[in-house]
This record gives sequence, C-alpha cells and structure tokens, in this order.
Amino acid sequence: MKIRIIIGFMLLLIVTSLNLVALVQAEPGIHQKGGLFTDPYGMSLEKSAKPRSPEIATGVVSNPPRANHRWAVIIGISDYSGDANDLEYCDDDALDFDNALTEMYGWSSSHIKLLVDGQATFANIHLAIDWMRTNEGPGDEVIFFYSGHGSFGTHDMDNDGEKKDVCIIPWECTLEFYIWDGDLKAEFSDFESTRILFYFDSCYSGGMTDLAGSGRLVYMSSKATQMSWEGSQWKNGQFTYYFVDQGMLAHKADANKDGFVTCEEAFDYAKANCRIQAPTASDNFTNDMLP
Repeated sequence: MKIRIIIGFMLLLIVTSLNLVALVQAEPGIHQKGGLFTDPYGMSLEKSAKPRSPEIATGVVSNPPRANHRWAVIIGISDYSGDANDLEYCDDDALDFDNALTEMYGWSSSHIKLLVDGQATFANIHLAIDWMRTNEGPGDEVIFFYSGHGSFGTHDMDNDGEKKDVCIIPWECTLEFYIWDGDLKAEFSDFESTRILFYFDSCYSGGMTDLAGSGRLVYMSSKATQMSWEGSQWKNGQFTYYFVDQGMLAHKADANKDGFVTCEEAFDYAKANCRIQAPTASDNFTNDMLP
C-alpha cells in the first residue's frame, strides 16, 4: 500500500530569496509498504470517525438553476511536467466529480470545462475561468474544483498585503506558473453569480479563504498549515473520496434522507471521516446548495 501526500513540495525546502516551500521528489519514508497507515496519534486512517461539530448543513435546500445556467471548471493534475512530482489520484478526483455533476445532478457536459493532467496548464486554467466569466450571470451557479499540488509562500507572493499566501500548482509545476489565492480572488472578483462553490483538495488549502464572500462556499481539504493525503485505499484524495465518491455518488452523505445530497451534507460527511487532515469551510451561502 502506498500513500502520497498532496503537497506543493514533497520534501520541504525553503527558497532563501522567497522563503517558499520547494517541490522535489517524495521522501522514501512516506511510502507505506503494508497494512494500514496510522497517523502520529495512533489512529488508523480507516478507523470509524465520530461526527465533528459544528455541522454546516441546515437541511433547507436551495434549489439549483436550470442546467443551462450552471457552469463549472474541474481540474485534476496527477501527471505533472517531468517525472519528479507526479501524483496518482487527482485526475480520478476530477473525473469522479465531473461524473457526479452530470450523472447525479443533471449538469450539461457542454457547461463544464474538464482539465486533466497536461490540459491543466497555467494558460488553460485562466482561459477556463474567462470562459465561465463570459457565460455566467446573476442567478447562475458556478463551481471551481481543483485537485493537485498546493503550496505556500511567506513573502506576499501575490501583492495582496498578506504575509502568507497559498497557491494551486498548474501542470508546468514551476514557481512562475503558480496561481496564488490573491490571483484567484482577483479572477472571480467581477463574477455576478452569488451561488459559487470553490473546492480545493490540495495541501495548505485552508488558506484559500481569500475567496470567501456573499453567496460563496469555499471547501478546503485541510487547514492552512496541513498537508492533504491521497492513497490506494481510497483511489482518490482522502477528502474527495468521502465528499464525492462516498458522500455524493454512494449517497452516504444524505443526512436528512430526502434523496438529495447537498454540498453542505457532503462536506459534513467528509469532515467527519477524514483522518490526519482536517477539512475546513467558509460558508456564506444561505441554506444548503444543491449542485
């Protein structure tokens, strides 16, 4: 059994000039050869979880707009440029979420930009966001989903005045192509929709709260100081496994048994079941969002 950490850099080094975590090959010790991986506190990753409160699901569903008023960009990068920094299941995360939207929630595939591996370049990610901006409007629903490497810098990387910034890492996997939280905030600053879901399954993603705002949900797979995990027992990122595969597709997150799984229900289920990493959320959406 092998477990990999979804981090911007597997071996943490500080770039002297920028005080930035650097991306290099994984430490040999992070690969578990057999049995269940256990966390530093001795809890098996597969140990049944006790619910963590407070839960964010209200049980009151806000019905989605029609399919022609819903727009999504879904990104999953396992195969990065070169061979040193590849992951295994981020592409599966993206494909599973795409499947959930189209098969469970009735989304039109023509309203989804799916960028996997080499398709998820810096330029293509920005073009996909531009495509959503051009098409969305008041009352529409917008989703930005990312699974891949994440990292952080402590030198105001995006000139937003914050000493610590977090980022997502496009396929190019070099510093000049990183997309920082302040960059994403600027990209979405003029969106008209007040029904927006941001989803990050990446290390340090808990720092993506710059994207918070009225009518917005920001779901993050770990705290801003934590790594996020993927592994063969899930065949996904841990967060996405419980949120999408088990929570949505297997319908296990339907807390109020109404036949529908809202984003809030899926998040509560994932948070209750994740180990080592602690998913976090910024919820400024009235009631519960049904994708």
